[in-house]
Amino acid sequence: MSHANIPVFIPHLGCPNDCVFCDQRTISGRESFREEDVATQIESALETMCGKVCEIAFFGGSFTGIDRELMIRLLDTAEEYVKSGRVSGIRMSTRPDYISDEIINIIKRYTLTEVELGIQSMSDRVLATARRGHTADDTRRAAKLLREAEIPFAGQMMVGLPGSSGEDELYCAGEICRMGASSYRIYPTVVFRGTCLAEMTRRGEYSPLTVDEAVSRSSEVLCVFETHGLRCLRIGLQDSENLHSEERYLAGPVHPAMGELVRGEVFLRHIEAQLSAEHMGQSLVFSVPFGKISAAAGHGGKNKSYLREKYGIKKIKFNEDAALSGFEVRVAELTL
Repeated sequence: MSHANIPVFIPHLGCPNDCVFCDQRTISGRESFREEDVATQIESALETMCGKVCEIAFFGGSFTGIDRELMIRLLDTAEEYVKSGRVSGIRMSTRPDYISDEIINIIKRYTLTEVELGIQSMSDRVLATARRGHTADDTRRAAKLLREAEIPFAGQMMVGLPGSSGEDELYCAGEICRMGASSYRIYPTVVFRGTCLAEMTRRGEYSPLTVDEAVSRSSEVLCVFETHGLRCLRIGLQDSENLHSEERYLAGPVHPAMGELVRGEVFLRHIEAQLSAEHMGQSLVFSVPFGKISAAAGHGGKNKSYLREKYGIKKIKFNEDAALSGFEVRVAELTL
């Protein structure tokens, strides 16, 4: 059975910081928040779910930093849907420095599926440049509190932040795994108008990643998460009109199939690792995990075209093999 989130966006509520990249109203597509609209939003979303297992997800701001009474009222509302059996649980996104003993004592009373931590980087230098307002040690403390309370958490990280290198991002992914996260999100940095990052870009102080660069760096960190067995929640921002609006979007790697591009890049690396001189000019069949043929072939058949051009492979076929998992690939000559 498929799963889905019912997002309740709270743009900028509870967050006094002004990160250089942040424009939650553009990212979420919501300009404001009205508590009285929450139940209507949830009911409307439930009507479209068609039997999916759903979670109510408080996204867009720093949920555990909002007014305590408002936070508890929103959690109480969500918990009623859990108790009625209409949703399976509650998730929320927040900042690492907004996790404390007090917060843990409140949220552990509810049916939490996962707390998503906006980690973004584990380099204090990168965090300071991004004006994030917290340190890597704040993240470690938050992860420890959640782990001790047996509350699962996800790590959200960004690639391409100002001053960040591929090495910084690999370190961040490794730290998210070592801190005990159960899942992750990877967000290539996008520049929105009206942000400090937009001004830095105009002044030539920041150069956004291209789509190809974002795919390459995201695929590197994806491999780290895959090695440690974490679950992928998303790669890239949710595609929306706001990401394609000249009034909001300025620069950076936006693609409607960013996740597919990144997964295709990882599969291509695994495929090439299996090839040798004897495969040149042959017809080959690649066995991949169940349901992964599209990703292995690459977005728009990109990987198939690349393999034909680089290795002279005459014919390529992909098969599903239920014995394989992750990004495993097996190669054999194709019997025509």
